[in-house]
This record gives sequence, structure tokens and C-alpha cells, in this order.
Amino acid sequence: MFFRNLFLIAVSLPALWAVDPHYNIPLWEPGKVPLSKGNGPLDAPFLTVFKPAGKPNGSAVIIAPGGSNIMLMYNLEGIDIAERFNDWGTTAFVLTYRLNPRYDDAARALDGNRAIRLLRSRAKEFGIDPERITFAGFSAGSSMARNVAATATAGDPNAADPIDRLPSKAHSIIMVYSAGRPMPGEKLADFPPVFLLAAAHDRGAANGSAQLFLEMNKAGTVVELHLYQRGRHGFGAATTSPEYGPWMDQLKHFLNLNKFFGGKQ
Repeated sequence: MFFRNLFLIAVSLPALWAVDPHYNIPLWEPGKVPLSKGNGPLDAPFLTVFKPAGKPNGSAVIIAPGGSNIMLMYNLEGIDIAERFNDWGTTAFVLTYRLNPRYDDAARALDGNRAIRLLRSRAKEFGIDPERITFAGFSAGSSMARNVAATATAGDPNAADPIDRLPSKAHSIIMVYSAGRPMPGEKLADFPPVFLLAAAHDRGAANGSAQLFLEMNKAGTVVELHLYQRGRHGFGAATTSPEYGPWMDQLKHFLNLNKFFGGKQ
């Protein structure tokens, strides 16, 4: 019951920001959500918009908070991250995706790929470059990020829905404290640039991230790895943390090297 209540709080939070500049965008129209098992609020994934206060630079980030796939850590791994990206001039979109036990990884892969396609379809509206959309995942959201990258496609030119005709490969993938699980037929060489982060004491995430770095580096993927010697799982933006406070600055450097911001920052 405790986790269920946390989940309900987490998924209801976007309603508190239902006015500009924070508002929700459904990924699909009602009745058209693939693999849907109902028509309730937990069956309809959506994005919540966080616009930068200053002039946007055309970059965009989709943020998938963690929560063991049973809830969403919307504040720590959603709002806090979105606001930091806003400080950099990036338009942020926090993704409320479908969760266990009702939905599995296949549904979440559809949610992530659809989110990228949806932003590409509305790039002009949001003032973003369709080629500068990164996907950032935390914990379970990080596993989802790997899944989304592994299942990205060029789009179906014959799809009835024009959004499905667009590509879903992200500019880059950010995987924070989870390396995720390999997907069948996963081709690491086809991944966009990848940023991996974990704390060494979070051994499962740290060792998995180190192993994934080795595999990606061998495959020729652009990949950067940061393992902090101390710390734990679930540190979020950690702006003032003595252990891993610099991590988002290091992420900004990684993104800048890959021309995410559209110019030198």
C-alpha cells in the first residue's frame, strides 16, 4: 500500500502544473495507445513540459524518472533534473510511462520511442531542433533508456499515423545508476552517444555500467563513464552533494562535446 500511494502521488503531480509553462501532452490520442489494457489514467502515458525561463537554444531532453517500474520519483529524478536542463537553455519533458505490474518493458519501449517521435513532429511548436533530442533515464528509467535505444527505428513510411513515420533514434542517451539489461538483437554500435553514471558503492549499477562501457567501447559506440568512489543509489541532481555534486556539470560537458546545445557553452 505504501508504494501504491507513492505511485499515485507521483503520477498525479503533473496535474499541479497543468498551466503554462508546465502542461501535459498525451503520447497517443485516447483509444489509440498500443498494448493498452484499459482507459484509466495509468494506461495513458504522457509528457510534462518544462520550458526554460530564458531563451531556449533548440535542445530538448526527455526524462524518465526511476521507481522500480512501480512508481515514479517525479521530484528527485524528474522536476529537479528538468529545471537544471532549463538552466542550460534546454526544453525538458518529463515522461510518465506505463508501469508494472500492468505493463512490461515492451510497452515502455513503445512509450519512449513515441515520445521522441512526438517531439520531432512538434519541433517547430516547441522551438527545438528535431536532431537534438536526448533521452535521460534514472534507475528503472535508465534501463528503459537502453531499451528505447535498442528498439529505435527509422520510422514506418507507410504508417497511418504521421508521427509513426518519423525516426525515434535519440541524439544521445543518458543512463544514471543502471546499465539496464541487454535486448535481443541489441546492436551497441548503432547506439547514439551514451553517458553512464553510478556510485561505486551501488555495486550492481556501477559494475553493470563499467561492463557496458567496455562492451560499447569495443563496439565503437561514443560512450563516457563516471563512477564516483562513494555514494548510493538514487541521488538525483545532487547539486550540493560532496560525493557526486559535479555530475551534471560533467554531463553538460559530454553533451556540449556532442553539439547538443547547438554551439559552444
